[in-house]
Amino acid sequence: MIELTLLKIILIIIFGTFIGIIGSSMGIGGGAFIVPFFVLVFNIPIKYAIAVSLVSIIATSSAVASVNVEKGLTNVRLGVFFEMSMAIGSILSTFIMMKSNPSILQLMFSFMLFPVAITMFMKAKKLKKDDHMTSDFNLDDKDKNVSLFFDPSVGKNIAYQPKKLKIAFIFSFFGGVMSGLFGLGGGIIQVPVMNILCGVPIKAATATSNFMIGLSASASALILFKNGYVLGDIATFLVIGVVIGSIIGMKFLYKAKSSTIQLLFSFLLMVLSIKMMWSVFK
Repeated sequence: MIELTLLKIILIIIFGTFIGIIGSSMGIGGGAFIVPFFVLVFNIPIKYAIAVSLVSIIATSSAVASVNVEKGLTNVRLGVFFEMSMAIGSILSTFIMMKSNPSILQLMFSFMLFPVAITMFMKAKKLKKDDHMTSDFNLDDKDKNVSLFFDPSVGKNIAYQPKKLKIAFIFSFFGGVMSGLFGLGGGIIQVPVMNILCGVPIKAATATSNFMIGLSASASALILFKNGYVLGDIATFLVIGVVIGSIIGMKFLYKAKSSTIQLLFSFLLMVLSIKMMWSVFK
């Protein structure tokens, strides 16, 4: 669809590295950046950009999920529970996306970036405070479903008890819808839901989201691949950068605070949203 020069290949790999850092450290997959990037910079139709985005999300999840599980950050039980609802939403919305008008889809995507930006802005503000749940749970009481992980940034174990799981299960369906419809991976829904609604600490919510989004993205990507929407050459070079960035992002997740960077990302999303709207109406 586009001729890949050496300069474009290098640009895609560098961009992929940037996406890998975002995706692995924030659990959002990076689709909110990938789709507008390829639509605006490479003039790729949005449906093909969504397909490439989903492939990169699979790469991000694959690169970090096993490490996060090994370190105890990922709540596997919680992730598997939410994934059932998320996968259904992802598959259904993928078929809707393929039948949708590209201009309408691009306009809907640009509008979706606004709440994403606001969510990231609010998360950044929240991260400036101590959002770790350190209540004194009885870790021997299995009925309380208490989870535990070690946070190296504070040098201690963090215990938490997920709550409001039934309501969060419903939200997971909409996270899957956003994954299949817009190529976002669903992390922009899952991370705030787990962190704010379920009371899961932000690092555990991010790691669990990374574990989940790869599974739901796989369901959608397979459908799009069979229908010829996945651009293999572009996806290959993007994944190379994503894997590199994911390794960097994991270290960032464990040690650094991301509030300032998230503020910058929220501003960038606003700019991308306005540019995509402008490209539709001009």
